[in-house]
This record gives sequence, C-alpha cells and structure tokens, in this order.
Amino acid sequence: MRKAIFGVIAILGVLAAQSKRTAPAIYITGSDIQTTLKKAPADSVTDQAIRTITVGNLNVGLGVVHRSAKAPQTSIMHDELTEIYHVLSGSGTLVTGGSLVKPERFPADSATVKDLAGPSWRGTVLENGVSRNIKAGDVVIIPAGSGHWFSHIDGAIDYEVMRVDPGKLLSLK
Repeated sequence: MRKAIFGVIAILGVLAAQSKRTAPAIYITGSDIQTTLKKAPADSVTDQAIRTITVGNLNVGLGVVHRSAKAPQTSIMHDELTEIYHVLSGSGTLVTGGSLVKPERFPADSATVKDLAGPSWRGTVLENGVSRNIKAGDVVIIPAGSGHWFSHIDGAIDYEVMRVDPGKLLSLK
C-alpha cells in the first residue's frame, strides 16, 4: 500500500511539473499569421518567428516565411532542427537533400541561429537533391541535416514553418 501511495505521489509530481512548463495549448490565429506576413517587404525573403515554446523535452516554434522570386534564394541546412512547411499561397520548386555549394557556417550569435534555426549552414545552391513542385495546401517535412533550397518560385510563396528543436536551442518567444 505504501508503495502505491508513493507511486501516485510521484506521478502527480511529474504531472504538476509538466503543467508548469507549458500552457494547455497555444493559439495563434490566422489573423496573427496574416498580420505577420504583411510585415514582409514584397520583393524579399523574410522569415519571422511568431512563437516558440517549451513542450516537454523540446522547443517547438511557429513562424512564417515570405519568398519573392525577385530576391536571391540561398540553400540552407540545419544541424539539429527539423522543419515542417505548410504552404499558404504561391508555388515553387523546392530541392531537398544533396549538398550545399560553397557552404558557410552561420555565426553563432546571428538571429538565424538564436531565433530561427539553431546551428546551420548556408550555400549558394543545392546540388544532387530531389526537386518537387510545391503549392498552397502542401506540407513538407525537412529533417535535421537535410539541405533545402528553392530553385524556382512562381512570383512569391508564403508558408508557415513549424520548427522542432530537441536541443532547446531557439530563444523562447
């Protein structure tokens, strides 16, 4: 009986600790997403973090990206972070896998590392990857360590990006 009571107390302690770490749910409205997207200059590539929270043993972030075909597109690869893209509008050709051309490490103190993607590499393009045309409604999961690059954009593309950060490297927002 004593073991059962200690077991229940231990389980309640774990549940109480978990409830202090995260809210029951975080709501981000469609209006919040559209307002954030409207802040992006039309002819740019803009990645904006909306919210990053701790969920158990990892951080999870949500951001929005606007990419104009008029802006230079570079390839990127994140060491530890998995990204999930949900295309909101527009279309383009996303290349994944392969090798970054002329890879360069992002500085550790850069906003990209601290707020968006954790330790990462960028390159000019991506060679020998898999090309896919993506459009509004599509979802793409890009595992950590997989390079990615838009080789072509039809005008502009906007997408939500969910970031799964097991190393808790991203700043909470």
